[in-house]
Amino acid sequence: MAPPVSFGILGCARIARLSVIPALQKSPTARLRGIASRNPATARNWADEFQIHTAHSSYEALVADPSIDAVYIPLPNELHRPWALAAAAAGKHVLCEKPLARDAAEAAEIVEGCRRHNVVLMEAFMWRHHPRVAHAQAMLAGGQLGALRQVKMDFSFDIERTDWRLEARRGGGTLFDLGCYGINAARLFTAVEPQEIFARAHFYETGVDMTIGMLLRFPGDVVALLDASFESPDRNRIEIVGTRGSLEFPGGVLPPPESELIYRHAGGVETIRFVVADQYVGQIECFCASIAAGRLLPPAEDGLANMWVLNAVLDAVAQQRRATKNSK
Repeated sequence: MAPPVSFGILGCARIARLSVIPALQKSPTARLRGIASRNPATARNWADEFQIHTAHSSYEALVADPSIDAVYIPLPNELHRPWALAAAAAGKHVLCEKPLARDAAEAAEIVEGCRRHNVVLMEAFMWRHHPRVAHAQAMLAGGQLGALRQVKMDFSFDIERTDWRLEARRGGGTLFDLGCYGINAARLFTAVEPQEIFARAHFYETGVDMTIGMLLRFPGDVVALLDASFESPDRNRIEIVGTRGSLEFPGGVLPPPESELIYRHAGGVETIRFVVADQYVGQIECFCASIAAGRLLPPAEDGLANMWVLNAVLDAVAQQRRATKNSK
């Protein structure tokens, strides 16, 4: 059995506190060795609270720490590229929050940097690592849903208007924060890339998309119907629909500890229940197994392909806005 992977965290983000630090401390494949903040007192307080070995007073110091094998990056989107590249150059494997970057060009640069330095890069789509996702894929492959026809996802919440995710220069917007999950789900369950994209959005005064709706057509005329919003009530639901049955994922990408799949078919409705599982632990264990294997293992991705689709969605929205403007 490979020794635990020593992790360092760049930044004291909410997602780290609530989900990733607990997952790192639960997983036998990992150990949390260091944390860094631009505010040394914050790093020290977190290190004390979570019993982390080393508090670094800068991101540079953590990246240079020889005792750390891998870094987790929960920083705002505009900081993903520079710190993923810095970590790779220092020989650290990279687990980076979604979206991988602010555009596909930045994402491609990260992928190439990690390849050049022979480190594993993984985009942190934790939802892929829940047991019910593998179960749904097995049901699809086994024909229990018939031919796949639709992937649907609704994801929204009302955001504080002071949140950095409403700043365009920082890679903000609901597509990058929420809509990316629906795209990721559609790509996972179809196992191919979309051929055609139709998208419309409502924009905030800062220039970021506040609400977005998307239709993606995949080979075989599979359609993904996806929406996301920063100005609507809480919604988080995935459904995959075939010619013989459908599966609903209550809780979407954030299922409760005791999660379910709702299976609808000609004979009625069944509830498939799963034992308590932590998808963040699953994500950590997949990443650590990938490091041991020297290559990224499924169901993980490096994030570049998803980023290309995000770019294409924004292009579709921009084309519609230009056409609307020119028609006036």
